[in-house]
Amino acid sequence: EAPLAWSHNRVEGSTEYTQLLFVPAKAPFDLWNRDKKGGLKLYVKRVFIMDEAEALLPNYLRFIKGVVDSADLPLNVSRELLQESRDVRAIRDGNTKRVLALLENLAQHDVPAADASEEDKANAGKYSKFYAEFGSVLKEGLGEDFANRERLAKLLRFASTASDTAHVSLADYKARMKEGQAAIYYITADTLAAARNSPQLEVFKKKGIEVLLMSERVDEWALS
Repeated sequence: EAPLAWSHNRVEGSTEYTQLLFVPAKAPFDLWNRDKKGGLKLYVKRVFIMDEAEALLPNYLRFIKGVVDSADLPLNVSRELLQESRDVRAIRDGNTKRVLALLENLAQHDVPAADASEEDKANAGKYSKFYAEFGSVLKEGLGEDFANRERLAKLLRFASTASDTAHVSLADYKARMKEGQAAIYYITADTLAAARNSPQLEVFKKKGIEVLLMSERVDEWALS
């Protein structure tokens, strides 16, 4: 199946490598199997080294597929050496930033403007599709990757009393806040249906105040 999005980039500088990264269109059936090995295919100077180099991406991006070809690592590199290598840490950071930039671009063009280009129109709805498949995994990054926590929070989407879908960003919510509203209101429950039908929402509905609906604890971390 064709990927939802991809990025091909050559990085030069203190650490040199080529990255080819893919965002799959569908989540694998074993996405939540913590024992399953993930990671990118690693090459060194176009020589194949290993099939699942877990050190090249953080665990919350384990759904990403692709290839990294390094010009600096030794040909006899092992999994243990990968965990300790400064060059590998640089590649890992570079891969993470590239994936987040790719997702940010998809999110930006998820709902194209009226005068959008053909390319933007082609990307319409892709982030919504991505989030439906991988949104729950992406949330793990809030507790694992503090360096990119703010970027990840902007990529999160929520259900709300103003939408039937879970595609409301924090920026969307803030843009619709009532004049004088100084807080983001949210309600948690075991399920989204229970949150949406909570009697506690009546007072907010009467005042026309939007409330975010949450059924996962990690959603609350994004607001703190």
